[in-house]
Amino acid sequence: MAFWLLRSEPEVYGWPELVRDGETEWDGVRNYTARNFLKAMAVGDRALFYHSNTAKAAVGVMEVVRAWRPDGADGQWASVAVRPVAELKRPVTLAAIKAEPRLAALEMLRQSRLSVTPVRDEEWAVLLEMGGQ
Repeated sequence: MAFWLLRSEPEVYGWPELVRDGETEWDGVRNYTARNFLKAMAVGDRALFYHSNTAKAAVGVMEVVRAWRPDGADGQWASVAVRPVAELKRPVTLAAIKAEPRLAALEMLRQSRLSVTPVRDEEWAVLLEMGGQ
């Protein structure tokens, strides 16, 4: 199982909408690196749902329920299907992530513009710990 961080603006589509919907297509990603990360996802992988822009915090855990498929008419982009697993007991803010030395190499900090990034096993454990899981 691999771990990921997926970002969405809560004003566009947030954690409450995912919980309400029960499952969603994670689509609309238009960056080649992020697209390649989507293509690397497998059913059963876990991902943190991160509210970007205004909230700037990881708020929940999702599971990939369908591997990638083409997104868009030209087929060059990718999407996956995800479902909610659990809300974090405490949001993990960007400030807290940056302040945690064990997360210094976290990909989302190194490539801050990407909406999809991998999370290493040890980083996943730290993020869940910070979120009260």
